[in-house]
Order: sequence, then structure tokens, then C-alpha cells
Amino acid sequence: MDELELLKKDWKNNDGQFKQVSENEIYGMLHKSSSSIVKWIFIISILEIILWTSLGFLTNNDTYWKMLNKYHLKTFMVIISIINYAVIIYFIYRFYTNYKKINAIDSVNHLLKNIIDSRKTVKQYVSYNLLMIGFILIVAFVAQTIYEPKLQEIINRFGENSRKGYVLVFGIYFIFILVFTFIIWIFYRLIYGFFMKRLKRNYNELQKIEY
Repeated sequence: MDELELLKKDWKNNDGQFKQVSENEIYGMLHKSSSSIVKWIFIISILEIILWTSLGFLTNNDTYWKMLNKYHLKTFMVIISIINYAVIIYFIYRFYTNYKKINAIDSVNHLLKNIIDSRKTVKQYVSYNLLMIGFILIVAFVAQTIYEPKLQEIINRFGENSRKGYVLVFGIYFIFILVFTFIIWIFYRLIYGFFMKRLKRNYNELQKIEY
């Protein structure tokens, strides 16, 4: 944004007759910058799904399927994977349409609206992924608690008051889920948060032009 700041400074130092020209130049720079940001969000989302798909193929072996069968999660994971990929593809499509819209618009109002829509889509995408990760972990840990003999042995050590055993196990799982989800949130915050801040800054600059 250094180039933009220099242009704004030069705009203030010039006479009023140059205002419209400088305003158009600033709008053009913000338009180009916003388009580039949304394009990178689209590209990163594709790279992300390629990464998770690749990791899925690497772990898709006999041991993985035996574990799912042991915990009665095979059908659940197949269904949840189909739903997850369908939703992620939907979000990638929205990122792409946001990018195309920004390229096609020619007014400050439309650009402002599209920036808002783009930021909203990113927030929804991140929220969905965090909720899905948390949901899968909860279901997996509940199934493991029920069908894993070693965990049942730990719980049964509490004798008749096995409720304490369940509280202990689920308490440990809950902390793990929170920590793991927080780490994923930081990952998304670092990647998508950077672009979100730049879009917000562009939005604020455009508001100054519009009003």
C-alpha cells in the first residue's frame, strides 16, 4: 500500500482540479489490489483441498479402515467425507465467483459490496471447517471411549462410580479438542486473516472515496 499512500499524499498537495484524476487512480489501485487478494484466497483454498486430499490418500490404508471398523465409524466417515468435500467445493465456487465479480465491476459501491461479500464468505468457510473438525473429533472420541477396551479398563477402575471415569476421559478429550481446534484456528488466522485485513483496509479506503 506504499504506492497508494504516496498517491494520496500527492493528491492532497495538488490543486482541486486534479482531485477527480487522483480519485480514479486510487480507485483503480484498490480495485486491482482487491481483485488480487480474492484471487489468492481462491488459489489457497484449492491448494488447501489438494493438501487435505493428499493426506487422506496417504493415510487411506488397511490400518485406517480396520480402525474405523473397530470403532464402528466406517459409514460415518464415508458420509461425512462426501458432505465435507461437497461443501468445500461449494465454497471454492463462491471464492471464484467473488473474484469474477470484482473483475467485472466498475463502481465504488459495487466494489464495496463485493469486498463485504468476500470477507463474509471467508469467515463462513473458516467457521465451517472449525465446526466440522470439532464435530468429527467429538464423534471419534465418543466411539473410541465406547469400543476401545483399554479406555473401558481405565473407566472400570473407578468401580461402581464409573461416572468419574467417564468424566476424566471426556475431560481429557475435551481439552485435546480445544487445543487442536485452536491450532487449526491459528493456521487459518495466519493465512486467511492476512488477506482479510488487506480487504478491510481496501474497504476503508474506498469508503473515503465514496463519502
